[in-house]
Amino acid sequence: MNNHQAVVRTSLKSPITRTLAHHANAKAANDNCASGRVDQGILEASLRYFAKHGLSAADEARQQAEKCAASGEIAKFQYWLGICRMLDRRMAARLARQYEAAKAAPAA
Repeated sequence: MNNHQAVVRTSLKSPITRTLAHHANAKAANDNCASGRVDQGILEASLRYFAKHGLSAADEARQQAEKCAASGEIAKFQYWLGICRMLDRRMAARLARQYEAAKAAPAA
């Protein structure tokens, strides 16, 4: 068989191209929103807070939420918890569990 009779494989049909194309359509690895819906107000506030406080923004938001919970300002607590959740969902989950446990505990 000479070179003119060889079958030419196009790059569009190669197994590697098909595999790469399949993986490119997969869900983003950093897409943490399970429901697909994001509160735009909380998202914008979180981005502004991150711009102001940098990598400590989640911790700062957690501290604000704790202050609001201690003073009984539930709406403000939920707001700061939402910001904390956007920045660090694990930290926010711990904070929410602590809040629920404290709320459920009988007052001494």
